[in-house]
Amino acid sequence: MATRTVRLIGDEILRKTSRPVEEITPRIAELIEDMFETMYAEDGVGLAAVQVGVLRRIIVIDISKDHSEKMCLVNPEIVFSEGEQCTSEGCLSVPEVSGKVIRPEHVIVRAKDKDFKDIEIDAHGLLAKALCHEIDHLDGIVFTDIMIEEDKD
Repeated sequence: MATRTVRLIGDEILRKTSRPVEEITPRIAELIEDMFETMYAEDGVGLAAVQVGVLRRIIVIDISKDHSEKMCLVNPEIVFSEGEQCTSEGCLSVPEVSGKVIRPEHVIVRAKDKDFKDIEIDAHGLLAKALCHEIDHLDGIVFTDIMIEEDKD
């Protein structure tokens, strides 16, 4: 495993649409492990493959403090959303900027796991926000595109 360089706002790759994963190859498995290592090293709760320069539909998330809830979603798709939450967000690709964003309070996401088995995540609150944020990255959307107000310190 290795940490990878997180691409920063202004890097054109962040605006591109990621391609679906057809199978878990050794290279994809290594990417997933590197993404977890990079996310933890950067003290993040989520990371999309595009943020480390790879245009594949892969995200990793862990909203726990002790790294006990790690999840990998391959080809994630939001199939249901409801409610609304106004949350403060930041992003590893947009350091030192945070802002308010409207996200669904509840989402259901279908994806494949790291073994390419079908999974479904029923998420509320912070997990729902993290899933939406990372899935947006796969479509070239950065949270500042939908930010309604910048948070000032």
